[in-house]
Amino acid sequence: MAVREWKWANDTNLNKMEIAKLEKDGLDVIDTIITKYANEGYDSIEGTDMDRFKWAGVYQQRPKDGHFMMRVRIPGGLLNSEQARALAAIAKDYGRDLVDVTTRQAIQFHWLTVQSLPDIFERLAAVGMSSFEACGDCPRTIVGNPLAGIDPNEIMDTRPVVDELEKFFLLNREFSNLPRKYKISVSANIYNTGHAEINDLAFTPAKKVIDGEEVLGFHVWVGGGLSAKPYLAQKLDVFCRPEDVVKVAAGVTTVFRDFGYREKRTHARLKFLLADWGVEKFQEELVKVTGALETQGEDLTKGWNAGYFYGIHEQKQAGVYYAGLSVPVGRMSAEELVELARLADVYGDGTIGACNSQNVLIRNIPSDKVEAFKQESIIVNRFTLQPSTFVGYAVSCTGNEYCNLAIVETKEQMRSLAQYLDDTVDLDAPLRIHMVGCPNSCGQRQIADIGLQGALVKTEQGMVEAFDVHVGGTLGIDARFNKKLKARVKADVLGPFLAQLIGVYKEERMENEEYWKYVERVGIEHIQAQVDRILVTA
Repeated sequence: MAVREWKWANDTNLNKMEIAKLEKDGLDVIDTIITKYANEGYDSIEGTDMDRFKWAGVYQQRPKDGHFMMRVRIPGGLLNSEQARALAAIAKDYGRDLVDVTTRQAIQFHWLTVQSLPDIFERLAAVGMSSFEACGDCPRTIVGNPLAGIDPNEIMDTRPVVDELEKFFLLNREFSNLPRKYKISVSANIYNTGHAEINDLAFTPAKKVIDGEEVLGFHVWVGGGLSAKPYLAQKLDVFCRPEDVVKVAAGVTTVFRDFGYREKRTHARLKFLLADWGVEKFQEELVKVTGALETQGEDLTKGWNAGYFYGIHEQKQAGVYYAGLSVPVGRMSAEELVELARLADVYGDGTIGACNSQNVLIRNIPSDKVEAFKQESIIVNRFTLQPSTFVGYAVSCTGNEYCNLAIVETKEQMRSLAQYLDDTVDLDAPLRIHMVGCPNSCGQRQIADIGLQGALVKTEQGMVEAFDVHVGGTLGIDARFNKKLKARVKADVLGPFLAQLIGVYKEERMENEEYWKYVERVGIEHIQAQVDRILVTA
């Protein structure tokens, strides 16, 4: 296939990955996997093509012994029971029964081989799904509101908008060679269920009077992202009608594609361009692509739901309910996913919602089926409607069990830590703890009440796992990232350490005071003093 001549092609400062992408588009690896590598095996994979595997939604799995992990796109976090069963079958046949729900509402598999990939691609396509561009320097899975269409707190149903964006960007070679990964969020929920501030491009609910008529639409945010240098997205002076979302999204992505940095991989996200240019210059370039845009109207965001919908709640359709279920640290078996599909069919309309808290929900349950639904054994025993305080609000990345970037194990450590805290600390309010194994922060450490980032410390027995501790993160109207404490705590004493730290919060908090507000009120120096006392007595 002919390679397009991009405007940056003659830049002598391009990094190695950029040069490789000029030689062969990332999307071209999909056909190479099907026609060559699946037949010739793992050892036949060329080095630069291994990097391009990300465009197929596939990464090498630790310890790079021939196995892969895959992400499957779930636009807006919504899938049907047929799709769920297809995913479960893939996990059972090729992925050792493991299914992970990610913080971007995708489904992740492990233990795949290159020989299995063509069949997996076909199975996904047969049910209208894809892993393509779930990773790579391209528009990735579009996140949003898993309650879209039934949400009492949404100003419009965003499912058509998400579908249009998905169809426009997926496998679109105009945007398959971006400077770096690119994440889009769309939500019309007034509690920011799409985590707008940590996405490269986000659409949030807004309204504006235009020609005497009140119009519902979106405000546009650009330049958010986490990793080692996190940035909160900035709001453009733009009001976007629903029918113009694709045009604006294409424009923002075009500006990033043509002006984003391509010299250093660590300095290539859109957030760095925004930080250097500022909003006004970025918008000037955007309008050159899109034409004139409406100026911003009135924000309709009122707060932040961190992706939790536990319990039974009435939808905006009277007499119909949704059920928010807990999936501890987002991990389930193939059999459990099949059971969720059964519940969705028997009690709902066959739709399952994947949440960015790594949990799930079942939609459209008639009132006369609610009580029977509550008594289903998998809900009573595993995916509970009202989980305990810490297990229910624990988030974890993949960790070094499978991820080559992580330096510590996270899934089991977060699960056992949350259980320890539930057994030890009596707290009557949610407290969100996120654990990540490296600075890339797939577990979104920066937005947690308490964020734990993996590290290693030297002891007489050798190097052992430990965690740096960060406190006070939140999104929404008062968005801020959590702040690092001077505390690198060994994994084997992390539970007692956090139990004491949370115990002080419990004693000092004001009535109904959320943890991030407590941190803001008392100050990081006050909390550091607590930490110092705890560490001395540990």
